[in-house]
Amino acid sequence: MAPPSQLITVIAGVGPGTGASIARRFAQTYPVVLLARTPASYEDLVKEINGSGGKAVGISTDVSDGGSVGRAMERVRGEFGEGVGVAAAIFNASGSFVRKPFLEMTEEEFMTGFDVSGRGAFLFSRALLPGLLSAVPSSTSSTTLTPTLIFTGATASYKGSAHMSAFSTGKFALRSLSQSLAREFGPKGVHVAHANIDGVIDIERTKGWMKDAGPDAKIRPDAIAEAYWNLHMQHRSALTNEIDIRPYVEKW
Repeated sequence: MAPPSQLITVIAGVGPGTGASIARRFAQTYPVVLLARTPASYEDLVKEINGSGGKAVGISTDVSDGGSVGRAMERVRGEFGEGVGVAAAIFNASGSFVRKPFLEMTEEEFMTGFDVSGRGAFLFSRALLPGLLSAVPSSTSSTTLTPTLIFTGATASYKGSAHMSAFSTGKFALRSLSQSLAREFGPKGVHVAHANIDGVIDIERTKGWMKDAGPDAKIRPDAIAEAYWNLHMQHRSALTNEIDIRPYVEKW
């Protein structure tokens, strides 16, 4: 198989905060494709990256819909060519956060978590893994980077708390999928990793939270992005398949 003509990064779930920070970090090295439901989530970021000398393309995509994901991949091939390879694919999307007693929850509310974190992660992975596999290097050089698939998890990926059945069910499914893919595609040269984001992320929506917890009590999005970049930089002889990311004051 001929090596890919170009390597890109594809990020699902781009908005202010973590997704934007990941996009900026990976755009320092690769063209980035930003997937989100609405253009408002990525338009300013696309302009920022392109205006600073990088390359970014935004595509309106519902990751829980197979047809929408398929059309997004057609756009990617139209933009970068049929031979494009994927250096990194990052699934940062998450369904609506529903927190309520189980017996008060509707079927629609329950499925919001699984539709994105379960079905969406499946559709995203199925669409991106061929590109990741095409980017697997034949060289064994110590400087060779491993094509990387990263899933953004949460505390709910490990613990189903009361009133959190919808969110935790989706996140459990996401983590399970990441483990299965790691065991199947790791031997084929693709680094699959799951990141447990265990804490409050420091974004505009959480500015008023944890005011008395001390400095750096919330996770900085740029720090998450740097951790993801470090996962991508790992040599295939020493890969991390699960990582916990939490502030120093977090109780766990």
